Amino acid sequence: MDLQTERVFGITVWVALLVCTLSGTSAEDSCDSALVSILPPPSFRSSSQLSSSHAPGFAKLNRRDGAGGWSPLISDRYQWLEVDLGERTKITAVATQGRYGSSDWLTSYLLMFSDTGYNWKQYRQEDSIGSFPGNSNADSVVQYKLQQPAVARYLRLIPLDWNPSGRIGLRLETYGCPYTSDVLSFAGSSSGLTYRPSPAAKRTFKEVISLKFKTLRNSGRLLHAEGPEGLSISLELERGKLLLLLRQGSSSSSEHRRLASLGSLLDDQHWHYVVLEHRNSHLNLTVDKHTERVQIPAEFSHWGIKQLSVGGAEKPVGADKNFNGCLENFLYNGLNLIEKAKHGDQQVTVKGNVTFSCAEPVSVAVTFPGPQSFLQLPWAPSSSGGLSVGFQFRTWNSAGLLLTFDLLQQGGVAWLYLHESRLRLQINKAGKALVDLHTGSALNDGQWHSVDLTVRSGRLTVSVDKQEGGVSHATPSFSVTVSSHLFFGGCPAEDPDQECRNPFNIFQGCMRLLTVGDQAVDLIRVQERLLGNYSQLQIDMCGIIDRCSPSYCEHGGRCSQSWTIFHCNCSDSGYSGATCHSSVYEQSCEAYKHKGNTSGYFHIDVDGSGPIKPQLVYCNMTEENTWMVIQHNNTELTRVQPSPGVNQHSVYFDYPCGEEQLLAVIDQSEQCQQELSYHCRKSRLLNTQEGSPFSWWVGGPGPGRVQTYWGGAHPDSQQCACGLQGNCVDPNYYCNCDADRMEWTEDSGPLTHKGSLPVKALVLGDIHRPGSEAAYRVGSLRCHGDKNFWNAAFFDKETSYLHFPTFHGELSADISFFFKTTASSGVFLENLGIKDFIRIELSSSSRVVFSFDVGNGPLEVFVESIPLNDNRWHRVRAERNVKEALLQLDELPVARQEAPADGHFHLQLNSQLFIGGTASRQKGFRGCIRSLQLNGITLDLEERAKITPGVRPGCPGHCGSYGSLCQNQGRCMEKPNGFQCDCSLSAYAGVFCHAEVSASFKPGTSISYTFREPYELSRNSSALPSSIYSDMTLRGENVSLSFRTTQSPALLLYVNSYSRQFLALLINKNDNLEVRYKLDGSRDAEVLRSSVKSLANGQLHTVSIRRLTDSVSVQIDQNSRDDFNLSSEGEFVGIKSLFLGQVDEPDDLDSDLVRLGSLGFAGCLSVVQFNSISPLKAALLHPDTSPVVISGPFVQSTCGSPASANPYAAENTHHLSDQSGSVGSGQPLVNAMKTDSALIGGVIAVVIFVVVTILAITGRFLYRRKETYRSQEVKGMKQEESQDFHYNNQADSQNVSGENPKEFFM
Repeated sequence: MDLQTERVFGITVWVALLVCTLSGTSAEDSCDSALVSILPPPSFRSSSQLSSSHAPGFAKLNRRDGAGGWSPLISDRYQWLEVDLGERTKITAVATQGRYGSSDWLTSYLLMFSDTGYNWKQYRQEDSIGSFPGNSNADSVVQYKLQQPAVARYLRLIPLDWNPSGRIGLRLETYGCPYTSDVLSFAGSSSGLTYRPSPAAKRTFKEVISLKFKTLRNSGRLLHAEGPEGLSISLELERGKLLLLLRQGSSSSSEHRRLASLGSLLDDQHWHYVVLEHRNSHLNLTVDKHTERVQIPAEFSHWGIKQLSVGGAEKPVGADKNFNGCLENFLYNGLNLIEKAKHGDQQVTVKGNVTFSCAEPVSVAVTFPGPQSFLQLPWAPSSSGGLSVGFQFRTWNSAGLLLTFDLLQQGGVAWLYLHESRLRLQINKAGKALVDLHTGSALNDGQWHSVDLTVRSGRLTVSVDKQEGGVSHATPSFSVTVSSHLFFGGCPAEDPDQECRNPFNIFQGCMRLLTVGDQAVDLIRVQERLLGNYSQLQIDMCGIIDRCSPSYCEHGGRCSQSWTIFHCNCSDSGYSGATCHSSVYEQSCEAYKHKGNTSGYFHIDVDGSGPIKPQLVYCNMTEENTWMVIQHNNTELTRVQPSPGVNQHSVYFDYPCGEEQLLAVIDQSEQCQQELSYHCRKSRLLNTQEGSPFSWWVGGPGPGRVQTYWGGAHPDSQQCACGLQGNCVDPNYYCNCDADRMEWTEDSGPLTHKGSLPVKALVLGDIHRPGSEAAYRVGSLRCHGDKNFWNAAFFDKETSYLHFPTFHGELSADISFFFKTTASSGVFLENLGIKDFIRIELSSSSRVVFSFDVGNGPLEVFVESIPLNDNRWHRVRAERNVKEALLQLDELPVARQEAPADGHFHLQLNSQLFIGGTASRQKGFRGCIRSLQLNGITLDLEERAKITPGVRPGCPGHCGSYGSLCQNQGRCMEKPNGFQCDCSLSAYAGVFCHAEVSASFKPGTSISYTFREPYELSRNSSALPSSIYSDMTLRGENVSLSFRTTQSPALLLYVNSYSRQFLALLINKNDNLEVRYKLDGSRDAEVLRSSVKSLANGQLHTVSIRRLTDSVSVQIDQNSRDDFNLSSEGEFVGIKSLFLGQVDEPDDLDSDLVRLGSLGFAGCLSVVQFNSISPLKAALLHPDTSPVVISGPFVQSTCGSPASANPYAAENTHHLSDQSGSVGSGQPLVNAMKTDSALIGGVIAVVIFVVVTILAITGRFLYRRKETYRSQEVKGMKQEESQDFHYNNQADSQNVSGENPKEFFM
C-alpha cells in the first residue's frame, strides 16, 4: 500500500469512526470503539521482531495473521510495541491477548502515551501503580478500563513479565473515540490572546474558565482576568506549580495575595487540565484531577470579568514571565475563545507569534529509576580541545553519582556527584583527593538544573544553571582528560575492566540535553543500541513523580520526599503517624481523667482525626463531674460604662477556640452551662411596658440567636431565675432588676440550654437614666460528661451484631474502641467491598488482628498480650494509610506493617459496616464494645442497640478496669457511665484519693478529735460514716502520718482514753522519733525509740506505726523497720480523744508530756490516719459533720507535698480566670460598690492591707464566727458574695484553679 492509499484509508476509517461515535446517545457513553483493528501495518512499530511473521503489524486482537501476533527478537524489559492512531484520540480501555497457538503471552506490562512519538508519559493507576495485569494463557482476552481516559496519538506497550515457559507474545486492542480540539501556540514574550466580554452581556450566576496547556518552562503567567476597580485574578506558573493570585491595582507590579498553589512538575511538556470557577464568595481551582476551594475577600463577591488574557498580557510582565507553550480548548462560560479567534471575532484579539497548532520541540529525556541504572557513552574530544561535558538533571534525592570517568595516563578518577543537595567534583589518585570543588545548593528540589564541566587552558570549571546557581574553578597541576568512557548515573554491575567505580549513592532522577565534547548526544540511538551502552533506563521519558503533590500529609504535616518515598513531619501539628492522621490528644476531659490525670490544662481534640483542630482547655477534676472549662476574653464582674450618644451598651465575647470547636464540645458533652449575672441599681433588665426587653444576649451556633431570658430561667421565657422560682423582690415582675429600685440587687444563674450556648454578645439597654448603675458577668463555658466516651453496647450472642452505613476511609482510616469480654475470640468489626475489606478481630484470647485488602492482597497486623478475656476494658487503636498500617492494644508497643511500594492504596468498600459480628453471622463477638470511633466520628451504639435483638445498650462494670486509679485505700464506686472513687476511708482527697491533705500548724494550733462518749455505746442512732467513729477498745492500731518541722522536742500526735491510757508520738530533744505507750495503768509508759536520726531537719518524713497486742513496728521513710515488744498484751480500752498540735487536756499527761503538749507543734502535718479515722482530713473538709474541735491558727497547705519548696507557707491561690481587655468588653471594676458602712470598712481594710494590726484584728473577728468558718472549706471555692457584692479586679487571666490558704480560729 503506497503512501497516498494509506492516507485515503486512514481518512475513510476516521470518518466512519466519527459517524459511528456521534450516532450514540453521548460521546461518553459510546467512547468504546475499537481503534487498533482498523489500522494499517505501517501504524505499528516495535523495538525488534523475531521474524517477519512476528512483525508488530500482526499484533491485532483475535487475529491469526502471520505467526499469530508480535514477538521481539529478545525477550527482555527493553522491548516495546508502538501504535500510531493517526490523530489524537480519546482512549478509554486496553485489551491484551497472547500470541495465537503458542506459549507466549505477557503477565504484566506498562502503558505509555505520547502526542508526538517522543516524550512519553507513563499511565498510572491511582497516581502510583504503573503496571497492568496481563494474561494467563495465549487465547483469553484481558481488558482493562482506564480510570481516567487518556488523550494521545501514540500508544506504547512495554512488557514487564511474561510466561516463564515461553517468550514475549502479544496481540492488543485499544478502545475509545475521536478527540476534537482547538489549539493555540504562543512563542515569544509578546504573544497572547485577549478576550473582552460584551458590556451588555448578562452576568451569570457563576463564571467558569477551562483550558489545557503544555509547556517546557516552569514559570510564566498563564492567565489574567481583570475586573472592575483594578481587581484581578491571575494564574501563574512558578517552579512548575500553578499559583492562584489576587491583585488589587491595575499595574502588573502591584502586590498580590496567594490564594492557592496546586499541581507540580507542570513543565513536563504534557497536557494539563485547568478549571477556574468563580461562585460568589469562593473560587474552585482544579489542576488535572485535584481541586481546591478557596475563600475570596468580600470585594470579589460581585466581581465580574471585564478582560481575559492568556499568554502575553495586555501589559507584558517580562520575557521570563509570559507563558510560552500551547493552549487547547480555552473556554469561558462555554464559549470557545480559540475558535472565535480563528474566525476573527472582534471580541478576541491575537497578537505576536501565535499559531493555531502546537509546535512542540523535541526533547528526549532519560530516567534513572533504580540501583542498576547507568548510561555509558564513548568519549569524543571537542573540536576546540580540552574537556566539555554538559547535561540537565532533576531529582528529589540529596545525594547520588551524576558522572564519573577515568583520567588518561594519570591513573586517577573523577566523580561529579550530589552531596547534601550540592554539586561536588572530586578528582582522586591513589586514594588522595587532588581536586575537591563544591557549588550550587538545594539541587534536589525536583526542578531542572543544568551542569557544565569544562577544562580549557588548564582551568577546570564546574557550574550549575549557567553560573546563576553557582560556579567553582580549579587549576590542577595535571591534565584532566577522559580515558575512554563516560558513565552517567551509576556503574555497570559487571565491569571486569574496572572502568567505573562508584563509592557514592546511585543517582535516581532524570537527565536530558546531554553534550559530550560540544556534541549533543542522540539518546534515541542509545535506545536502539547504536551508541554507547545502558542498563535499566527509561529513555525518551522523565518518570519523576511529585509524591507531595497533592500531599498525603494531613493536619498541616509538612511533606518531604526522595525518589521513591515521601515523609510527613508532624511536629507541632498535634497529630502523629506516617501521614499525621491520628491525634495525639484525647477527645475530652473525661478521657484524660480515666487515664489517671488530675486537674490542669489539656489539649482536647473533640473529633480525633477529623478536621477540627485541638484546643487548650482547663479540666477541673476536683468534683464528682469532670468539667471542661473554656474561657473567653472577660469573665470578670464588669461595670457598665455607657458611651455618650449611644442608647445601648454592646459587649462581645471572644473565645480562644473556633466556632467549630465550641459547637463540637457542646454537642459531645452531656451538660453545658454558662453563668450569666446582672447587678443593677435602678437599671431594668427584661420587662418593658410594650413587652420587648431592655437587654438581651446572643448565643448559639453560627452568628447566634437573640435570647430574651436570663440565667437560671427557661429559653424563650423572658424571665430571670427569681421569676421561675417565684421569689423576685417585687412579685409583679419576673426579674429582680425590673423592680427598678435604688438598692443594689441582681439577677443571676446558669444558662443550661446547650442550643443557646456559648454566649457571644450582650446588649444592655436601661443604663442611661440618672442614677442607673449596672454590672454584668458572663462566666466561662463549662461542660461535663462525654456522651461518646461511654457510648456502649453489649453483645450477648455470637450471632448478634449491629450494622451501620459503609465506612469511607479510602486513603486514611483510623478505628478506635474499648472492649471487654470473657470469650476467647470474635470479630469486633468488618466491612467488605467487591475485593477490598477491613476487619478487626480477637483471634484468640491473647491476640488482636487488624486485617485488610486494598487490592494488593490481604495484609494483617497483630498484637499479642496477656489474656484479654479477663472482663476488663482494653483499648484498640488501628490505622491504615497510604504508607502503613498500625495496631495498638492498650499501652503496648505499636505494631506496624508497611504498605507495598507503588501499590494500590484506595480502600473501596460497598457493604454495610458490621459491629460485633460479620455478614455471615459467624465468629461473632460476645461482650461489650464502647466508644467506637471511625475517623473521629463516634458510632451511636446505644441508640442502634435499642432496636436490635441480641444487643443491649450500655455496659456496666467499670471498676474492674479503672478501680486501680483509686489510690490510698480509696474505694471504686460504680456509676451508670463510669466510676467514682470514694475517699471516705482514706486520709487523702481528690478525684482519685491521691491529693495529700496537709495543714501548717503554729504553736497555738490544736485539733482534737473526740471518739464516742461512754453513754453512746448503748445507742445505735449514728448515721455518720465509719471514718468518723470506731470501736472504743483496741487490740492494735495502724497509725500513719507525714510531718515536716525544725522543732525538737515536739509532740506530733496524742491519743488518750477514759481509763487513763495513752499513745504519744513525738520527736525528742535528740531529733529521734519516740512512741510512748501506756496501756497498763499500774506501770509507767513504755518508750520506743526509732534508730533514725535528724528528723527535725525541715524535710518531709513519713511515719507508719503498727501494733498488734504487744508487737509494735515503726517505719520511717524508706529506712529499715524497727520492731519492738511491749511488756504486756494490754488493750487500749475506751479511747477518748486524738490530738494534733497543742493538747488542751493536760490532766491525763505525765509531766514531760504536759510540757510538750503545752508547747504545741510548729510545722506541717499531712495525711494523718488512725486506723480508719482521718482526723486532719475531717477537720479540714468535714468540720461540721465530724467530732472535731479546732482552736488557734489552722492553715491548709501543700506543705505535705515532697516537692514543696516552702514547707511552712500556705498554699498559694491559683484560680481559673480569663483574659480581659477586649474591645467593647468594658473594664473590670476596681472598687466595690457597697454603700453600707460594713463594706466601706472592708474597702478601707483592703486599701490599708499593709497595716498588720488592723488586718489581724479584722481576721480574728471574722474567723471567730462559725458561719465564716464553714465558708472556708478546702475546695478552693470563692467566698460567697454577700448582698453587697464585690467586684473582681484581677487582671491575670492565666492562673490555674487551686486551693486558697485558709486560717481557722476557734
